[in-house]
Amino acid sequence: MPQDRHTIEIELKSYQIEYLEAMASKYAIPDTGKAIRCLIDHAKSEPDQERAIFEVIRCLGC
Repeated sequence: MPQDRHTIEIELKSYQIEYLEAMASKYAIPDTGKAIRCLIDHAKSEPDQERAIFEVIRCLGC
């Protein structure tokens, strides 16, 4: 099955980019885009955690 990929632009804060870069380096992930895809895939695979991921407000950059 071919991968249907699209490029999107997202706004991230510096600490978020630094975190993604650190995780990509630590786990030999090729780039930050792949790191974001890993996070999304994990969230999709854990539907019972959906509220904890998306409803709980964690504003680290406010």
